[in-house]
Amino acid sequence: MTDAAQGATSQGRRPGPAAARFAALRDRVHTLLPGPLRRIIPTTAIGFAMLSSFTYAVDLAVLALMFRGLHLPYPIAVTVGYLVAFTLAFLLNRWLNFQSHGDVGEQTGRYVLTVIANYLIFILLLASTLEALGVHYLVARLIAGACEAVYMYLMMRLFVFRQKRYA
Repeated sequence: MTDAAQGATSQGRRPGPAAARFAALRDRVHTLLPGPLRRIIPTTAIGFAMLSSFTYAVDLAVLALMFRGLHLPYPIAVTVGYLVAFTLAFLLNRWLNFQSHGDVGEQTGRYVLTVIANYLIFILLLASTLEALGVHYLVARLIAGACEAVYMYLMMRLFVFRQKRYA
């Protein structure tokens, strides 16, 4: 049973049609992984990667619209894109990937803390430190982005959308 399906059934709910279709696609992609990877990478990690790719594209599209289309200052355009993308990532992961039915207020609070820590640790501290040490700024941002992805997935699975386990 998939991570999300187990959570949905333990909470007494069945996923809706969109969530069920997403889970089926995510699970199909998961089966394409080589056996050893399939055993250690949860299906929700695949779903997170799929949704993150989509929300990153939305982030860039909003950035382009705000900066090039509406001629807003770059820092404002970046911030709007970042906020739209992380809000969308929260909603899509809650609904489709983790199929969480927990208290949305609690989850939102935990998510906001996670995003703030993510921004400070990876986007500002790690990328800036690497760049200051002589790593090309794009390479520094890519390294920080890879660390950020692992951190965000783990925090969403273990903290934001944590499932209560009963013995």
